[in-house]
Amino acid sequence: MIRNYFKIAWRNLQKHKAFSFINIFGLAMGIAAFWLIALYVTDEWSYDRYNTKADRIFRVAQHGQWNGGKFDLAVTSPLYAPTLKAEFPQVVDACRIDPEGGSKITYGDKIINEGSILFTDNSIFNIFSYQFLYGDAKDALSKPQTIVLTKTLAENIFGDAAEALNKTVILGDQPATVTGVIADVPVNSHFSFKALRAIPADYTKGYGGNWGNSNLYTYLLLKDHDDHKQIEAAGDAFFNKHVKNDLGPMKFTMELQPLTDIHLRSNLSYELGSNGNITYVYVFSITALLILVIAIINYVNLTTARSSIRIKEIGVRKVIGSDRAQLMVMFFSECILLTFISTLLAAAIIQFVLPYFNQLSGKSLILLQFGAIKTAVIFIGFSLLAGILSGIYPALFLSGFKTIPAMKGQLGNQLSTILFRKSLVVFQFVITIVMIAGSCIIYQQLNYFQKRDLGFNKAQTLTFHINNREVRGRVDALKQQLLQNPAIESVGVAGNPIGNNNIGGGDFNLGPDGKATSESKIVQNLQIDEDFIPTLQIKMAGGRNFSKAVTSDVKDAIIVNETLVKELGWKDAVGRRVRTGVDEKGKVIEQTIVGVVKDFNTYSLQHKIAPMTMELPAEAKDKDNLYVRISRGNVQASLNYISKVYSTFDIENKAEFHFLDQNFAAQYQTEQKQGTILLIFTILAISIACLGLFGLVTFTAEQRVKEIGIRKVLGASVGSIVNLLSTDLMRLVVIAILIASPIAWFAMDKWLQDFAYKITINWWIFLLAGGGAALIAFATVSIQSIKAALTNPVKSLRSE
Repeated sequence: MIRNYFKIAWRNLQKHKAFSFINIFGLAMGIAAFWLIALYVTDEWSYDRYNTKADRIFRVAQHGQWNGGKFDLAVTSPLYAPTLKAEFPQVVDACRIDPEGGSKITYGDKIINEGSILFTDNSIFNIFSYQFLYGDAKDALSKPQTIVLTKTLAENIFGDAAEALNKTVILGDQPATVTGVIADVPVNSHFSFKALRAIPADYTKGYGGNWGNSNLYTYLLLKDHDDHKQIEAAGDAFFNKHVKNDLGPMKFTMELQPLTDIHLRSNLSYELGSNGNITYVYVFSITALLILVIAIINYVNLTTARSSIRIKEIGVRKVIGSDRAQLMVMFFSECILLTFISTLLAAAIIQFVLPYFNQLSGKSLILLQFGAIKTAVIFIGFSLLAGILSGIYPALFLSGFKTIPAMKGQLGNQLSTILFRKSLVVFQFVITIVMIAGSCIIYQQLNYFQKRDLGFNKAQTLTFHINNREVRGRVDALKQQLLQNPAIESVGVAGNPIGNNNIGGGDFNLGPDGKATSESKIVQNLQIDEDFIPTLQIKMAGGRNFSKAVTSDVKDAIIVNETLVKELGWKDAVGRRVRTGVDEKGKVIEQTIVGVVKDFNTYSLQHKIAPMTMELPAEAKDKDNLYVRISRGNVQASLNYISKVYSTFDIENKAEFHFLDQNFAAQYQTEQKQGTILLIFTILAISIACLGLFGLVTFTAEQRVKEIGIRKVLGASVGSIVNLLSTDLMRLVVIAILIASPIAWFAMDKWLQDFAYKITINWWIFLLAGGGAALIAFATVSIQSIKAALTNPVKSLRSE
């Protein structure tokens, strides 16, 4: 019986080729979109779950709030790990990670500059799941001056990773013994590295036991997942006992972040890697589901609209003994066959577009992401589920006709069915209009990022890191040599590259004893030379820039930004003496504010401009980032000149250039990629919805072919017939616009809350989105309407 039903289903598909194509192609596109997004979302959810102890691993984060401001830090003091392990029996193990382990690696005549090296404790191997290919995890980093390499880096250095063990390499100017080689870090990790170095034994002492110096990451392995609640509950006592003395009074929270939440749910200052966003995962998941729903709606609408064609077939089947259950099975069989064919086509579409999707999303997804057998089972199960969901209403509707009226071709009262069908069309276009409006607002926000004044001139300005410490000591000579070329307009120095979200912090406005008070602040601290401000063309709001002529500027002078002055409520900051820390001898450091700069962004526009101080580098080692402004002439010639000059100072390391505008643009790559993905799926949703409209108007034209013929004989114009066939459908689109606009406004206003600087949502965006959807829908409907209107009425009236 079932076999017979599938035969009938196949014949129906062949008999009505146009409608079969619309249903199959529409469902295939919906399923392909659903599967692509499912692969993307699954990959995002998979981050850090490869660790066998993932449910018990937590990262320590700090949150502080006081009258002068607040902080939300992913970093902690080096004292946290040993103290938490000693005082809380729930902590099985703890490790510290310092990302500043990068260095030049020398082995024989091979030199590799590798910045992705972390300082850490040997306990990292007990907490995280790293596969040792060579060496022993128990003591790989238990001794100083040891290093564990990833397989790729070991092969780059030694040719064969098996040759690396127990070899000595030079890191900068210090020897290190290779004590292990591990498999490369999985890409779905919230932080990555090429090598791990043993953290110095006196690391904590080097910071004077100060809980306010937060510069590394602390990870804990707990006995049980829920133990984090007890540790967090003891946060106040922990703060009062250890931290308060160094940070001062504040509302303090110690948060233990679950490892598997960091990638999608953490957006703190100084994140260890580039995290995702749970909001986008939800948006894409909903988008995938809605696109699939649009495709299913097409099937439901076309099937129920074409019920008059099969009404007599249903009557005959009931007369010869088919009951409602058998008819429902028959219609389900048709739907399942159609979704199975659609799924096979969807698999081919996915395989074709995956390389482009991976390039766009920055992923490395494959069709068989879950394995061949598992994927096949998922596809088959998905076909059955989609087929059943798509066929429920048509099967109930079509099998419900009464026998005698069905034999006469009478459909009965179709008001409720027509209303339901119209509601589905409205729902389709509500979805598409919301997606169009959302794409427009995302584009506007990203465009706003590109055009907003950052407070400095990022054009024609490049920066590069000086790896060689000896060169940092001769940076003034390097600057003078570069300025010999007229294409080099100015050269400045800073301790950090701005635009990368990794500027350090420090204390400001401390009490007389060097301790934090309610009036103290934690501020960004950037070390610059006297040429940095003019090179970036940052404007002074008051006072002066640093000057070589004033020798006391090196230790005594600081420059602050307007935000810091405003937050402290000062009318005039220039000339004020402020306390900014305590030196190694315990003496309170006092400095004089010599200037105030206009606010400028050092981070992406997701972040507000933070209070900032700038000071001259105290030591040559802090002069490690060069900023060069070049003329608009021959850029390549300027780069070649800079490279040539730098090579005379550092024969081992090449200058790796980064333009400032590219640094800042990179901060929005995630939003740009996700905005583009959403735009593509928006276009897809519109296409599928219009495909359904095309099918509906085609069927309507077929059903009213004689009416159209008679109207033409009586003198109806092409325009009036197009109006006849399209008015009802266009009215539904207008209703969709009215429903979709407030939904889109609410959703996008919520999305914009994540940005410190954002656009204002204008009413015309929704008019544009609705008008665009209406125009596309009208064009779709008009194509078939005009075709029907141009048909020879003689042929129409002769047809049966």
